Parts: sequence; structure tokens; C-alpha cells
Amino acid sequence: MEHWHAFAAGTIFLGVILLIMTEWINITIAAFLGAILLVFLNIMTLGEAISYIGRSHGTLALFFGVMVLVRAFEPTKVFEYLATQMVILARGQGKRLLLGIVALTTPICAVLPNATTVMLLAPLLPPMAAEVGVDFVPLIILMVIVSNSAGLLTLVGDPATYIVGDAINLSFADYLLRLSLGGVLAIAVIVFCLPILFRRIWRKELNSLDHLPHPKINHPRTLAVGCVIIVFVLTFFVIGDGMVVKVAPPAVALMGAALALLLSHQSKIDTVTHILRDVDWATLIFFMSIFVLIGGLEKTGIIGQLSHILAIVIGQNIFFGSLLLLFTIGIVSSVIPNIPLVVAMVPLLKKYLVDVGLAGAEILHVGYGGDLPAQVLPLFYAMMLGATLGGNATLVGASANIVGAGIAELHGRRISFKTFLRYGIPITALQLGVSALFLTVRFLIWQ
Repeated sequence: MEHWHAFAAGTIFLGVILLIMTEWINITIAAFLGAILLVFLNIMTLGEAISYIGRSHGTLALFFGVMVLVRAFEPTKVFEYLATQMVILARGQGKRLLLGIVALTTPICAVLPNATTVMLLAPLLPPMAAEVGVDFVPLIILMVIVSNSAGLLTLVGDPATYIVGDAINLSFADYLLRLSLGGVLAIAVIVFCLPILFRRIWRKELNSLDHLPHPKINHPRTLAVGCVIIVFVLTFFVIGDGMVVKVAPPAVALMGAALALLLSHQSKIDTVTHILRDVDWATLIFFMSIFVLIGGLEKTGIIGQLSHILAIVIGQNIFFGSLLLLFTIGIVSSVIPNIPLVVAMVPLLKKYLVDVGLAGAEILHVGYGGDLPAQVLPLFYAMMLGATLGGNATLVGASANIVGAGIAELHGRRISFKTFLRYGIPITALQLGVSALFLTVRFLIWQ
């Protein structure tokens, strides 16, 4: 019976991944069906499924809070205003337009979900591109790649960074000190590639900007108060883990969401019902379902068996293991979304550390709050870098990519898999190479 359960759990997981990669059905439906099948086939009980979701409550709370926070300020039209100013400041030069997209997208995606940011900003690019006489498809692809890469700047910038960081008890401030430079280097690679990969737009002298839309910020007083809330959230992201009474990023995000809901309700710019209705519930259900699917692999012993294979391949060679993980996960995450990938890899990597004697068995306990041995942390850092940057390679590598392609199609242009590869492959290859150098110098040679 145990062997049948392991076979069924593995088959269901691979089937869900296949459906996600091919998009034969909606990815949320695929993951949800897979999770329910585990319960229906009695591979795990409903209570066990809920407990696996509960283990990852921090990830769910963080992204729910940020989603509500972003949606609450949508009526102010601040994102439309910023995008228009970006084009106006380009002063008729293509290179300034490209650099403006990088400059606008980077700080926003360092703290907000990249798919959400693309959903807000990308629809503004096609009409603006038409006005200034350039193709909007490369602009959308650039925004998507920047949004994915900027997720490495902070602990909360990308689901993959937070999931891995939470698993090793990495604080927001520690992430800034140790890994944010990796995100800066990833953005620097994009800037370096702009005149090469986007040379037509880079050399373009744009036409008159007089006909551009000039949206105005609505509800400026409410937005001013909202800025105070955002400053509060960002401040406690940084200092919360270091306080006497620790406040984790998920709790900070939920407090920010609660204050944003209160502000929207009291100022009457929107209703609580409308805001909560527009939350990306599909993504949250996708998260929960993936956690259940990985729980099935853990319960049936598949993760334990895979950890033994990892122990044979890597042994105790952290240097080799880190670089192998960086490139392997980078390649795999170009075709498999990084969220299920890192959720599966975290327990696998922890079990490997126990198997080869680099860490004690206590790190496998649910809710373990201690520190992992410093010498093994580069393995987890490599996982963050590879999973986040690998999503830049292909059209299906990250949720922001799919969102960007959908927006392009709504405006009459289809971003093909081949078109995305033309930009994604060279940028990703360079980013992974630079990340390998960063990882080697920062953590494996000069510690």
C-alpha cells in the first residue's frame, strides 16, 4: 500500500507540473485537482492537507496582505501616472524610455508581487508605444524580465525568495546585507543588454509626445495617507525581525492591508467588498494546492529517497553543490514555475543535509526556529538565485511572463515562445553566470 501511495503521489505531482507547463488547463485548476485527488485517494486526510497548508501560512499571509495593499490604492491612478511620467521623461529618446521602464519597475517589484505589478503597468505600454512609434512587445518583455529580476532585491520581492528565506529563518535585514547585491547585479545585466537586444528602440528618436494621455492622480489626500502606510510597512519589513518582540513580514503585510482597507472605507474611494473581490484568489489557491502536493511527496517518502540521490551526487562539497543547484534549478525553473519547484526543493535540501551529516535532524521539525550551519547556506542562496532568474528564460517560466503575454494579446499582438526566447535566453544565461561569480566570491571564497 505504501508503494502504491508513493507512486500515486509522484504521478499526480508530475501530472500537475505537466499541465502547468503546457497550460492545457488553468494552472490553479490543475493544482487544485491534484491536491484534492490526494485526499480523495486517501493518500492523506483532509486534516493532514490543511496542516501542510498551515505550515506555509507565512507565505500565504504575506502575499494576501500585499495584494490587498496594492488593490486598495488602485483608484488613485498612481501607477498610470508614474508610467506616463516615465515616457515624458524619456524626452524623445528610445534609450531613455528603456531605462525608464527599468527604473520604474525595479523599485516597485522589489516589494510588490511581480505579476501584480505587470498587471498594473503593462496595459499602459501598448497605447504609449503606438503614440511614440515603437513596438510594444519588446517593452512588455523587458518589463516582465525586470520584474522577475527585481524580486531578488528583497526577501519579499518574489515568492521563491520568501519561501526559501522563511525556511532558513533569514530576516529581511539579513537578506539585504547578504543577497540584495545579487539582485543589483541581475538588474545591471539587463541594463548592459539593452543596447544589444533592444537596439532598434535604443536608437529610436521618438516622435512628439503631445498626444500622450496625461492621467492625473485621484484622491491625493488619501494617497498621501497611503504613502505613510507604505512607509510603515517597508520600515517594519526591515526592523521587525530585530525588535524585542519580533514582527515577521507576513504580520506587517497583514497590518498594512488592514490599514489600507480602513483608509479606503473611511475615505470612500472604494468599498471593502470590491477590494476583496479583486484579490488574486486564484494565485492563493494555487499556492495552497502546491503545498498540499509537496506534502504528499513528503508523507509518502519520495522526498527522502530523492535526498539520498542528492547526497550521492554532491556529497559534502558545498562549492560544487551550490553551483550545480544554481544552474540546474535555473534551467528547470525556465519550464517549471519557481513556486512549486522551491516548495519541493526546500525539504529535499534539508533532508540531504541531515543525510550527509552537515546538519542535525532537528532542522526537519515543523516550525524549527534555529539557524542552519553557516557553511550550508550557499546551497539555499543558490536555490533563490536560480529559481528567480530561471523564470526569465521562457514564456512559461514565471507568472509575470504569462500575464505580460495575455496583456499583449488583448492589444492585438501575440508574444510567441520563440520571440520571448530571443530576449530571455541571453539575459538569463548572463544573469546565471554573474550570479555564479557573485555566489563564489561572496560566500564560497571570501566569507
